[in-house]
Amino acid sequence: MGRMGSLRRNIWFLVAAGSLISLLVFGIRANFGLFLAPMSADLGWGREVFALAIAIQNLMWGLGQPIAGMIADKFGTARVLAVGGLLYAVGIYGMAEASSPMMFHLTGGVLVGLGLSGASFAIVLAALGRMVPEKNRALALGIGTAAGSMGQFLLVPLGQAFISAYGWSTALILLAILVAVIIPVSTAMRGNAQTAPDADKQSMGQALGEASRHSGYLYLTAGFFVCGFHIAFIGTHLPAFITDQGLSADLGAQALAVLGLFNIFGAIMAGVLGNRYQKKNLLSLIYLSRAIAITLFIMLPMSPATVLLFSAAIGLTWLSTVPLTSGIVAQVFGPRYMATLFGFVFVSHQLGSFLGVWLGGKLFDQFGSYDVIWWLGIALGLFAALVHLPIDERPAARLAAAR
Repeated sequence: MGRMGSLRRNIWFLVAAGSLISLLVFGIRANFGLFLAPMSADLGWGREVFALAIAIQNLMWGLGQPIAGMIADKFGTARVLAVGGLLYAVGIYGMAEASSPMMFHLTGGVLVGLGLSGASFAIVLAALGRMVPEKNRALALGIGTAAGSMGQFLLVPLGQAFISAYGWSTALILLAILVAVIIPVSTAMRGNAQTAPDADKQSMGQALGEASRHSGYLYLTAGFFVCGFHIAFIGTHLPAFITDQGLSADLGAQALAVLGLFNIFGAIMAGVLGNRYQKKNLLSLIYLSRAIAITLFIMLPMSPATVLLFSAAIGLTWLSTVPLTSGIVAQVFGPRYMATLFGFVFVSHQLGSFLGVWLGGKLFDQFGSYDVIWWLGIALGLFAALVHLPIDERPAARLAAAR
């Protein structure tokens, strides 16, 4: 009994440490949208320059994620998280000091993107997926995801306060200091590279081959592209869109904070419901809900009330896709190579993020509004709602035979 109690304590300590990392990673990253308008205006670069840096960031994050996942699956999580945290902090500091668009793209794009690939929820959730028993796995994944939303709720208002009090450059430096906390916290994630019972001598190459031949894995990959498109566009451009409507910059920060607050409930609820219902059906419902929320938002008269209601509605669906998508990966293929397999699904997410954030800036500079990108987001939401329906969530034949 004492040993079981100790095991439970160790598992939930791991969940707590991983949640703190998620809180810092996503809480800080959610601030970037607050910097678009003041930096673009002060530096005279136009919104496309800032948007391209965030687009590059998303792309580098996605391309680096499978590599970081492979290293974490083979050698453990702690070192990957520590290096990721270091690159993340250095990149944000470089954003504050950048004197040209190229330098800004290098620091805010390449360095921050690579840092995110090493310190992101994909690495944290993979560790939780390996260590937490299957009966509690979806809940643990939901908690780890919700922590990122708590960070958005807590740290976005703090970031806006930094900008208002000290200006955007000093605000970025202060955020870089906060990100550096990831480095010591990552040591709590040591020792979690052990193999799961379902590994059955499968190699990483065999795991990748098995997933590439599974239609459900391909559908998940296509659907996660849409998630990235929505999140990157809304997270980066919503504050500027709000000020374009004649509303205050503080409302933009409040909108992101409300989004983060409601995402806490959405992510945990997704984890709980994912233990009871088919995850693919929940994912379809989430994407359909996003499409409906965006449609109502752009068609109704704009006011502080509609902005906050939209933020709440999108918040419920924001990262709730993550425990469900990662949960299907673990359920179908087992948790052994979860960081690697989810990492490749995440590449698609980040390709969507690249297009969402970059097209948002480019189309705004071209047409002077975000109308086209909003309607494209609606169409993609409907596509994602349909593409998840055929997914087969049953464990792969290899796992079913071992049970």
